[in-house]
Amino acid sequence: MDLLSIVAVLLIGGWALGFFAFGEAVGMLIHLLLVLAVIVVLVRIIKGKPVV
Repeated sequence: MDLLSIVAVLLIGGWALGFFAFGEAVGMLIHLLLVLAVIVVLVRIIKGKPVV
């Protein structure tokens, strides 16, 4: 697995853990980080730069 896949798995796992174990506050923070990461990847793809 490449680094981007590992980071994605860690963020999704952290979001699920935060949402179900610690309530909505931590889950919402990690959810916002996931959304931000997806936006950054999409912007890089649109600009034609390599994602990794």
